[in-house]
Amino acid sequence: MTNTTLLKERIQESGLRHGFIAKKLGIGTAALTRKINNRVEFKASEIKALCVLLGITDPAEREAVFFAEKVA
Repeated sequence: MTNTTLLKERIQESGLRHGFIAKKLGIGTAALTRKINNRVEFKASEIKALCVLLGITDPAEREAVFFAEKVA
């Protein structure tokens, strides 16, 4: 599961807007919101693209954000 709190923090820190991120992932903003809020899972290709967009290079951080067992 995605750790919604951590992901939202990283998005805010990046200064990128949801519309821009969604376009880069090839999805709509509503779909991005559903994925951020754990209503739908991110695809592996979307996680990879998000890591590039948000500058997540540390595997431990990637695990914490996208593969959390418990989410906030």
